[in-house]
Amino acid sequence: MRALFIKRALKFQLERKPVCLYSFGNRYSFSNDGPSDVDVHNEIEGPFNRGKWTDSHINSGDGQNLTKYEVVRREVENVCRILESGPWGPSVEKGLSSCDDKPQADVVIGVLRRMKDVDLAVSYFRWVEKATNQVNSPETYNALLMLMARCKKFDRFEHVLEEMSLAGFGPSFETCVELVSSCVKAQRLREAFDLIQTMRKFKFRPAFSAYTTLIGALAVVHKPDYPDLMLSLFHKMQELGYEVNVHLFTTLIRVFARDGRVDAALSLLDEMKSNSFDADIVLYNVCIDCFGKVGKVDMAWKFFHEIKTHGLMPDDVSYTSMIGVLCKAGRMAEAVELFEQMELNRAVPCAYAYNTMIMGYGSAGRFDEAYSLLERQRLKGSIPSVIAYNSLLTCLGKKGKVDEALQIFKEMKKDAMPNLPTYNILIDMLCRAGRLDAALEIQDDMKATGLVPNIMTVNIMIDRLCKANKLDEACSIFQRMDHKVCAANKFTFCSLIDGLGRHGRVDDAYRLYEQMLDSDEIPDAIVYTSLIRNFFKSSRKDDGHKIYKEMIRKGVSPDLTLLNTYMDCVFKAGETEKGRALFEEIKTRFTPDARSYSILIHGLIKAGFARETYELFYAMKEQGCVLDTLAYNTVIDGFCKSGKVNKAYQLLEEMKAKGHHPTVVTYGSVIDGLAKIDRLDEAYMLFEEAKSLGLELNVVVYSSLVDGFGKVGRIDEAYLIIEEMMQKDIIPNVQTWNCLLDALVKAEEIDEALVCWNSMKDLKCTPNIVTYSILINGLCKVRKFNKAFVFWQEMQKQGLKPNAITYLTMISGLAKAGNILEADKLFERFKANGGIPDSACYNTMIEGLSVANKATEAYQLFEETRLKGCNIYAKTCVVLLDALHKAECLDQAAIVGAVLRETAKSQHASRSL
Repeated sequence: MRALFIKRALKFQLERKPVCLYSFGNRYSFSNDGPSDVDVHNEIEGPFNRGKWTDSHINSGDGQNLTKYEVVRREVENVCRILESGPWGPSVEKGLSSCDDKPQADVVIGVLRRMKDVDLAVSYFRWVEKATNQVNSPETYNALLMLMARCKKFDRFEHVLEEMSLAGFGPSFETCVELVSSCVKAQRLREAFDLIQTMRKFKFRPAFSAYTTLIGALAVVHKPDYPDLMLSLFHKMQELGYEVNVHLFTTLIRVFARDGRVDAALSLLDEMKSNSFDADIVLYNVCIDCFGKVGKVDMAWKFFHEIKTHGLMPDDVSYTSMIGVLCKAGRMAEAVELFEQMELNRAVPCAYAYNTMIMGYGSAGRFDEAYSLLERQRLKGSIPSVIAYNSLLTCLGKKGKVDEALQIFKEMKKDAMPNLPTYNILIDMLCRAGRLDAALEIQDDMKATGLVPNIMTVNIMIDRLCKANKLDEACSIFQRMDHKVCAANKFTFCSLIDGLGRHGRVDDAYRLYEQMLDSDEIPDAIVYTSLIRNFFKSSRKDDGHKIYKEMIRKGVSPDLTLLNTYMDCVFKAGETEKGRALFEEIKTRFTPDARSYSILIHGLIKAGFARETYELFYAMKEQGCVLDTLAYNTVIDGFCKSGKVNKAYQLLEEMKAKGHHPTVVTYGSVIDGLAKIDRLDEAYMLFEEAKSLGLELNVVVYSSLVDGFGKVGRIDEAYLIIEEMMQKDIIPNVQTWNCLLDALVKAEEIDEALVCWNSMKDLKCTPNIVTYSILINGLCKVRKFNKAFVFWQEMQKQGLKPNAITYLTMISGLAKAGNILEADKLFERFKANGGIPDSACYNTMIEGLSVANKATEAYQLFEETRLKGCNIYAKTCVVLLDALHKAECLDQAAIVGAVLRETAKSQHASRSL
């Protein structure tokens, strides 16, 4: 169909008469000025002069003489009625043919202007081509484009524009502007930019207003790539010969300066001067404000001083902007001097400048001077406005001076009537301070003055109540809302959904999410992030996964924060491979940031894949990620856990060199890593360095050193570390004691270990299964089996379930002590609980049964041991062989003897090797 049309379009170009081509070109050539604006009547009447109606009035057949306009209107209505009768098909086409088999352009345009269905309009548009056997007119194409713009079918512009290009004409001035405007109104700025690019591709000349409309729209949206799009459009305008002005330069400079792209802003200023444009006061004020806000205070000063050198005078905006910049930078002396200079010989004070200075004093905590300035303004005959008081209240709230703020609020009523922002500031301040009753009183006061709480008031109350764990009160406010007067918005729902979820009420949060959907509020990524995080936090990972799938199904695009949170939850839930897959998904959608990598590395470390840290760290570097303290800590921990302690040490030094202050977590990771590889002197030096920096070291760091010193037998130093802990009021936890007990047991200082055990209990530190296992093992080592059994029984009374090591230690101890009956019971219970005995346990039990003259049971266990694939020791075979001979079990003894010979041969062979 498209090929057929292109053929027709080319034919349309070639067959037109020269005179028509000339008149057509004059009427529809696309220039900056565009065609003249005509009303509906003239647009309809134009085609009559070239169509089938030539008389000014036409007889309708019923005796009425109708104007041409009325005839066209009737035909348009008839066609619309047919098109609305049902879906496009043969019956509709037949109806159209019977109505008018050769529709004129004015009728087609009228129909397209009334239609609301683009697909139906395109079908009608193609039918007209077929019925008339010629290409539609330029006006008809413009009408079709306008319909697409109204219906927001932006993806269909290009095809129509291409057809128009092939036919030799372009969109009208009004159409071009309307297409871009429709994209802008729908907040589809990228599509608007692509539309202008498409017009240029087909050699059309987009209207000046189309460029300026889009540049203005891009200027107010803060997105990283939009300034470059604006600059590209600006340069295209210049290439087309459009005359740019100071206002356009000002718009661009404001955006680049606002985004901190100082060099680009200055380059535009130079370009403007090279084009002989003189900067006006508006441009200077923009430069002062924008450069000042991004911290370029000296540059803002330069522009302020430059105003006078160019024959201009600083106005109130110039002074106020510069004063504001200086206050924000903390250069209060200069701000005060400039303010005094402005006020010198001034009859009427500038209220804006006073407001700015009051805000400056308040931000600096200089409230006495702020109050003096208020009084000074009042004495000069200028009553301080509500803005000045609101600024002061905001600063008092930030400094935590709540009572002082309430006093100012009372005094304020003498000068200015509090407005909604005033009450919102006070309510927010009181809620943050936990004074919810006072906040409710302020709300009542607001209602008494005739002000109705707006959605911001409600949102502040709900958000602060949720954070104060007063969820029932927050829900009560939500339920009492008059949704006709003050409808809940996405911030209301988000605060309450997150508050409920964070406090474990995830089902209530989900019901509120469903209510949000019913109210036609579209949940964004923030709401879904909260739901996913809180479902996982409540150990309902399946529901968390469902929420993510539901979000994708509803067409909500996840942002980087959501995917990072989801990945973190997945790793914490133990789904390592799913976590890896999510990181790959992040890479397809975004550029992973430092947090993405930190979560991945931390998740892999916890899953036992610390060795991958090295590769991921260099991937971060290549990606250009700027590592923050959290990222450094995560990577350092990964290096330490994978044995790359030197690399971790280097990274600690790099972190300090780049101005990131190492935290207790940083030092703790490296100290632990060094302690684990017996580099204890270096670990201790780092420990002392951390203390010298004023870091409050925690029990984890101390425990690492206790463990390290204990493992190499430096028990006295381990004791010193614990003594230092006690002096600093850091109570050793069960892990600390376990490290010390393990060291004492390995040194066979069991009596000292028992003293530590008593100290541990005196300090109210509850032993865990590891503690009991260490002591049972130590007592068995020194053959204090009965004492070990006492600890075994005490452990069970405490409700602690023995682990495999504890079982095997106790079984071996009882067997060696000759208490084979208890050992056998414990052995059977261990297997019944799913335990898997090792070779040492089997051999100990066989020997114990043999010594206790239970040769048959010992032989059965011997067979079980062989069946399980465990090694039989030569000594065990000898003891069992002796027991079998005593019991006259000669057949069994022969088998054991054969095993003994095979064992001896294998040992001899291994020694030879």
